[in-house]
Amino acid sequence: MKVDTVEFAIAVKQIVAAIPKGKVATYGDVAALAGAPSHARLVGKILGAIGMDSPIPCHRVVNASGRPAPHWLSQTPLLRNEGVRFKSNGNVDLSSHRWNPDPDF
Repeated sequence: MKVDTVEFAIAVKQIVAAIPKGKVATYGDVAALAGAPSHARLVGKILGAIGMDSPIPCHRVVNASGRPAPHWLSQTPLLRNEGVRFKSNGNVDLSSHRWNPDPDF
C-alpha cells in the first residue's frame, strides 16, 4: 500500500495529539488509525523527526510490547509522571494504559 507521506504525517500528529494523559498507543495503533496499518515504522520516523520540544505528546507512543524507545531516556519518567504503570520488564502495562479511542475517532 502506497501512502501519501505528507497526509499520513498530518494524520499521525493529529492522532498522537489526541492520546490522553495516562494512556499510550503503539506505533501500530497509530498507523492503523491513520489508515495505513502496515506503516508502524513510518510512524516512528515521523515522531522521531518532531523533536522533544513539540507540544505533541510523542512520549505516549510505545512499541507493540509496550517498550519505550531505548534511546529516549526521558520517555519512561514522563509516562510515570502521568500515572502510567510499568511491568517488571520495563514495558508499559498495556492492559491498563492502552488508549482505545472512540470508534468514531
